[in-house]
Amino acid sequence: MTLDLTRSPHEVAPELVGAQLYVDGVGGVIVEVEAYDHEDPAAHGFGNRRTERNASMFLEGGHAYVYRSYGIHWCLNFVCGLEGVAGAVLIRALKPTRNVFTMRERRGLDEIRLLCSGPGRLCQALGVTREHDGRRLDEPPFQLVARPHPVEIVTGPRIGITKAMEKPWRYGLAGSPYVSKPFKASR
Repeated sequence: MTLDLTRSPHEVAPELVGAQLYVDGVGGVIVEVEAYDHEDPAAHGFGNRRTERNASMFLEGGHAYVYRSYGIHWCLNFVCGLEGVAGAVLIRALKPTRNVFTMRERRGLDEIRLLCSGPGRLCQALGVTREHDGRRLDEPPFQLVARPHPVEIVTGPRIGITKAMEKPWRYGLAGSPYVSKPFKASR
């Protein structure tokens, strides 16, 4: 499978689950993401309003959009869609597989399950900062590898937002202990 990030974040998001992400050789398997588009009141680019903070969201799909959450944590998004139309997928969690020692040093803890289970933790473990904002995801320091085979995906409402909370635009790898918050069982 090839990852075409010039499509809608809603098409791209489920395809990122099971893909591999590395930053300077540190990373693992993406297990949780959330989709945001320009018509989404929870998105930074809602209404296609460009600001200094969200300018990278308006690049063509295939770039990084990195911002500070609550003035504390960096968050990594993959810009999706066409240039000029804000859309992105927030990378919420991954299963650490490569250079775990480096992640443990950066995070100051040993518990592998907690190294990258949340967008802030993930960025700290991978060393992602504002310096990565606007960079292409198909060039160093990034390496993005499409998932080698289909995976079972679960969906649910996004986390930590106050608008459009009911949208089932959070995608995760079924049964993964590495997600930031367990998905509720479907009825």
